[in-house]
Amino acid sequence: MKHTLDHQLKRLMLPGLKRWICISLFGIAVIVIGALLLLGYHPITVTGMFMREVLEHAADVLPHRISGLMVILGGAILIFASTQKMIRNVLRAYVSDDERESIPDVLYKRRHLDRGARVVVIGGGTGLSTLLRGLKNFTTNITAIVTVGDDGGSSGRLRQTLGIVPPGDIRNCITALADEEKLVTELFSYRFEQGDGLEGHSFGNLFLTAVYSMTDGDMLEAARVAARVLNSRGTVLPSTLTPIQLIAEFEDGSKAVGESQIPLAQKKIHRLTFEPATIKPTPEAIEAIMDAELIVLGPGSLYTSIIPNLLVPGIADAIKLSPARKIYVSNVLTQIGETIDYSVGDHVQALMDHSKTIVGEGQNLIEAVVVNDRIPIIPSDSTANAVLLDAERVEGLGVSVVHSPLVGEKTFGHHDSAMLAKAIIEWFEREKKIPKMQKATSATVHDADDEQSSESTHDSTAAVEEERKAQVV
Repeated sequence: MKHTLDHQLKRLMLPGLKRWICISLFGIAVIVIGALLLLGYHPITVTGMFMREVLEHAADVLPHRISGLMVILGGAILIFASTQKMIRNVLRAYVSDDERESIPDVLYKRRHLDRGARVVVIGGGTGLSTLLRGLKNFTTNITAIVTVGDDGGSSGRLRQTLGIVPPGDIRNCITALADEEKLVTELFSYRFEQGDGLEGHSFGNLFLTAVYSMTDGDMLEAARVAARVLNSRGTVLPSTLTPIQLIAEFEDGSKAVGESQIPLAQKKIHRLTFEPATIKPTPEAIEAIMDAELIVLGPGSLYTSIIPNLLVPGIADAIKLSPARKIYVSNVLTQIGETIDYSVGDHVQALMDHSKTIVGEGQNLIEAVVVNDRIPIIPSDSTANAVLLDAERVEGLGVSVVHSPLVGEKTFGHHDSAMLAKAIIEWFEREKKIPKMQKATSATVHDADDEQSSESTHDSTAAVEEERKAQVV
């Protein structure tokens, strides 16, 4: 209300009035001091006597302990009120009124996320960004390692024109990890529909390219700047800083060059390579893999998003040598031009075939695969099929199967980000309670018992195996 005391006081404190009010009060104080001097009283002496009388009177009314506590309480209230006002004034400049009410929850959640597991996710495309949207609700210690083989669309044009690492997958992951996937995220994803030279480009790609130029060709720094702008909960790294050209060799002996051209051939892929062959991995990516507690491969296009990362020298070696738990996310549907008629076992076999490294065969690339156990909705005009599980073959490759519903009512044939992240984190929490040495010993005992013909020994081994499956699944 206009006539309330609070309103009137605020009017007095309007810019331009405060200094005159202060000058007036100072003038009154000077007059009082002058009057006291005129009457022969020293201001300091009079003030001291007044304060002493007040304190003595207060001590007569209330015991000194109670009065002391009341004074302390009054001072604490003043400090609390002034601090609260200062915090509100600071937050008003950065946070909206609606968001301010949830600040305690946000602070608690952020502290919890900062203590989350160190997770490295390897892949590319929309599948990887889907997983990141879910994982950021469990931890902020996320590193996404993405492929740099994209040669189509906006990324391909920027790569061809400027010779830069294609920014599309990097931008998708940064926006997926953003703290608020609203206005700024939509801005980074905005794609120009017209304009000479702009049509088809996304703002995020152009932003990354501009920062890349400003940082003297440092894509890592460009990614860090974009992450700060979006307040992303993690780090995004290219697997290598050298743009690569994918080459697919099909079973009939023909080849296709370029990520965008491989699916168009509509043939079964026998082997994937790339040019140039002599490239180096990003050191930060190797460091993140070796320091990880959990490594996730996928989801995403098997041959154009996941395997290209494994072909970069040093990446697959680091994964095998890392003490982290390692899991692969099987796609819900087969992908036209890449994995038609592929089973889960075919996916796992392809990963292993393309990760032959200098590390011994005893080291596993992955130890489990998470598989959707809910029937997906396939569009009537699609030739894709649900990826079928051939559990015996998968387990024969030394990989456990984790069953979980991974598609929601709105995600159709794609992973639901929240359901997928929850399934992976729950598996990780179960697995980290089981020492790897114990699991390896159990596997060794199982292999030795298979060589014995004793029926009792066979039954004992089967029991151990059933217990291991129950703990994993």
